[in-house]
Amino acid sequence: QLQLVESGGALVQPGGSLRLSCATTGFVLDYYNFGWFRQAPGEERGGVSCLSSSGGGANYIDSVKGRFTISRDKAKKTVYLEMHSLTPEDTGVYYCAAKYSGLYCGFFEAEYDYWGQGTQVTVSS
Repeated sequence: QLQLVESGGALVQPGGSLRLSCATTGFVLDYYNFGWFRQAPGEERGGVSCLSSSGGGANYIDSVKGRFTISRDKAKKTVYLEMHSLTPEDTGVYYCAAKYSGLYCGFFEAEYDYWGQGTQVTVSS
C-alpha cells in the first residue's frame, strides 16, 4: 500500500519557519521523485519544490528560492520541506506527491501518481 501523509502545518506569523513532513509508506525513496505542491484559497494548486530520485537535484519556484529547502531522509522514509521567512503568500494547503523516478523533476501535476491529504499552512499576523 503506497501512502503519503503530510504533517507539520500550522499557523505562523510572517517571518516564521515551519518544517513540513511527508511520511511515506511502501516507497523505496530512491525509486521516486517527490514534489511539494500548494493550493491557496480560490487559487489553483501549483508546484513549490521537487526532488529527483537521482541526477536532477532539487527544483524550486522562484518565489521560494533561498527560503525553502526540500530534502529526504531515507532511513525515516520521509520527505521534508523546510520553510523560512514565511509570508502570507505562502499560505495554503501543502501536498506531498510522488512519481516514479525520472532524471529530473518538475511541477506538472499529471506526472505525479500519488498524493497525500495535505496539511494547512497559514501565515498571518
